[in-house]
Amino acid sequence: MQLSDSKFVSGLDLSEAYYKEAVAPILHKHFPELSYSAALIGSGSEVLGFDTQMSSDHHWGPRVMIFLSVQTLADFKARVSQTLGLELPRTFMGYPTGFSAPDQNNQGVQLMAHSKQGPINHRVEFNTLRQYLIDYLAFDIEQQLTPADWLSIPEQKLRSITAGRIFHDDLHLQQLQERFSYYPHDVWLYLLASCWTRIEQEEHLMGRAGIVGDTIGSSLIGSRLVRDLMRLCFLMEKRYAPYAKWFGTAFAQLDSGKALQPILEKVQSAKDWEERQQHLAQAYEFVARRHNKLSITAPLTEKVSMFHERPFIVISMGVFSSAIAKAITDPAVKALATKPLVGSIDQISDSTDILEKTLWRPIFRSLYSQEN
Repeated sequence: MQLSDSKFVSGLDLSEAYYKEAVAPILHKHFPELSYSAALIGSGSEVLGFDTQMSSDHHWGPRVMIFLSVQTLADFKARVSQTLGLELPRTFMGYPTGFSAPDQNNQGVQLMAHSKQGPINHRVEFNTLRQYLIDYLAFDIEQQLTPADWLSIPEQKLRSITAGRIFHDDLHLQQLQERFSYYPHDVWLYLLASCWTRIEQEEHLMGRAGIVGDTIGSSLIGSRLVRDLMRLCFLMEKRYAPYAKWFGTAFAQLDSGKALQPILEKVQSAKDWEERQQHLAQAYEFVARRHNKLSITAPLTEKVSMFHERPFIVISMGVFSSAIAKAITDPAVKALATKPLVGSIDQISDSTDILEKTLWRPIFRSLYSQEN
């Protein structure tokens, strides 16, 4: 489909303007008594603010999420949706407001579609806040968030429900976002300790693979360390990391990213393990300094050293993870920290299906049960 040649507008700006100029006037005219929240949160590059013109080729366009109470949804959804289908403009800011039917062979993706007559198949979508979170996170907001919940909800989803934009808020969506704004302190400490554990377990292996001529293996381990160092920076700055497509883009926006990215790029492009090790050493010392600025443990070493008598440069060898774990005081989290520090679902697996499909969350949640 040929899109407008006009200057690209971000999905969040498009959605907000669409709500204010097209959707809200219709709701106010025909359903002035309606109590609701309107927003754009959840899935989609535009929710994270990373969309470009390329994003507009699928599952993108003028859309708004309307949240209602259970009873209001039952009483009004059909009538409101039908009214919008009849009265919304067929285009908005140069984009069609109609969409194709969900593609059942492609995860329900919908494409913008021009229509010249009949009701518009719009994407003003209706739900309750509770059901939306059950569907998206496999979590019931009427329950308390436990450490097991925090650790089994993918970080990329926590970012996407606390990102986006709220346009109207009778039902206190902002309060719900604040509930998920970031990990509780001791869960955060556990995640930091677990991320350090991953680094500690492999910091000497990059050189060990390289010294026997395993160029690919050494490079691969180096890349794994780069990713863990980046994840550590997200944690230290208390920012949720997005999914893989936007991981590097979001990292570059961190305070750490501005200084660390050039170093990590040199790790990635190094011609041999010795050069790679030199740049990793710089990165290790950088994150060690950042750690000490957090003041969550006594000051720890900021200088790299040799791995025992071997010619491999390391920073921690278990020191950082152990010190952070000892700072945990919450009994439930402290009990987890007495076991191997495997971390959250994101630190255990990077499988797209495990992080996206909610059917896996109860299984991972059980890993953090006090009975295990």
